[in-house]
Amino acid sequence: MAMRPSPFGDSRLRRRQFRRIPVRTLAPNLVTLLALCAGLTGIRMAFENRYALALAAIVFAAVLDGIDGRLARLLKGTSKFGAELDSLSDFVNFGVAPGLILYFWGLHDLKSAGWIAAMAFAICAGLRLARFNVMSADPDRPAWSSNFFVGVPAPAGAIIVLLPIYAAFLGLPRSQFLTWVTLIYTLLIASLMVSRLPVFSGKRFGNRVPPEMVGPVVIVLVLFVAMLIAYPWIILTVGTLGYLASLPFGWASYRGYQRRARESKADAPVVTAPAPAPAAAGMIDLSDDDEERPSRLN
Repeated sequence: MAMRPSPFGDSRLRRRQFRRIPVRTLAPNLVTLLALCAGLTGIRMAFENRYALALAAIVFAAVLDGIDGRLARLLKGTSKFGAELDSLSDFVNFGVAPGLILYFWGLHDLKSAGWIAAMAFAICAGLRLARFNVMSADPDRPAWSSNFFVGVPAPAGAIIVLLPIYAAFLGLPRSQFLTWVTLIYTLLIASLMVSRLPVFSGKRFGNRVPPEMVGPVVIVLVLFVAMLIAYPWIILTVGTLGYLASLPFGWASYRGYQRRARESKADAPVVTAPAPAPAAAGMIDLSDDDEERPSRLN
């Protein structure tokens, strides 16, 4: 008696359809998922009024966000799936989580106005990430434009928008005035994220360190991490103010690049089309108007 074929197909053929995923592709995605866990944990810590841990989770997510992309390029494990996962993770970590942390911390005192500010920040972060994905695929961008972001990037926006909480941990008294300042400041940072303001990307420093600079770079990095752990609110406050102060310099540098690009384009030699070959002897030239030169045809 012949066996009827299974309605689900041959199991051996189905097993062949699943390919093994290389570790070099999986590792960056695991780092991205770890960053997403940190952002979601930050929301939970804010809900429980543990704001120090909430801010630490956002900073940790920002550090991991700077690692996963470089790790993917180093391992040659970039993929479309990883890029989409990174964008969705960034929206939660640097859009939704900071907005909710600010709302739980103080914006809820302003009721609907505070919620609108928190929503506006999250929405602007999503728009910023969507625009970045579209612009990164533009082949017509000049090479020097990679030195700049268009608008404040989402991870930096998440760190600097929490400045009022840093100030409160440093001893600034909580008041209704501070809450309104926080609302205005949140909307300002949200507008900077979706603006066309050129911001230094840090890519001009390159991805390689000279051999003689490896030791100093490691020492500076270790000292920075140690100071961040020992004096987190001072370091975050100074870093935020320094970043905000650097924004005009990024705009001025971008305008300088644009001016030099226009000058080099104006100085480039103009390529003219070759002149047409003269008409052969004995042939009638009909290129001119017949009414102006009738003797040619007589």
